[in-house]
Amino acid sequence: MQIHSLVLDSLGEEEYALIGVHTTLEDYKLAYLLNKNLKTSFFKSKEDVIFEELNKKSSFALYNCANNKYDFEWFLLANSAKTENQKVSSSLLISSETRTYLIPEKKKIDFFIKITGDVQYHFIADTIQKIKKIEQIITSYPIDKDTLKSKDALIF
Repeated sequence: MQIHSLVLDSLGEEEYALIGVHTTLEDYKLAYLLNKNLKTSFFKSKEDVIFEELNKKSSFALYNCANNKYDFEWFLLANSAKTENQKVSSSLLISSETRTYLIPEKKKIDFFIKITGDVQYHFIADTIQKIKKIEQIITSYPIDKDTLKSKDALIF
């Protein structure tokens, strides 16, 4: 008896390019500067990317942009979320801050730019060079999505 198997690995995987951005800017300011310098039109998504783990809820800022010229969809996504914890201890209010990461193995990256579609390498390289020219950005570089352990967090 013959056994047949189907491999569905390539069907479920979305094609996208990923760029890491290091900056001290707030998400709205970064979106503004990207729009100004890349001629994009990032806008705040109605809903952030939300993850709930061990009764902790983390919300990561998300901006969208559609590029009709190249038929790409862009996403600007924060890699970290702050959660403020407050405790009352002997009539004192103690406040602490916890930082949660969307991609924990890339804690030093502040934002990700995800470009969906069949993106050519030279387009990504040109985009990175334009991003690096923005004065408030420390650096920017491509990220190989296949090396990420938590790449499922980038599916939304």
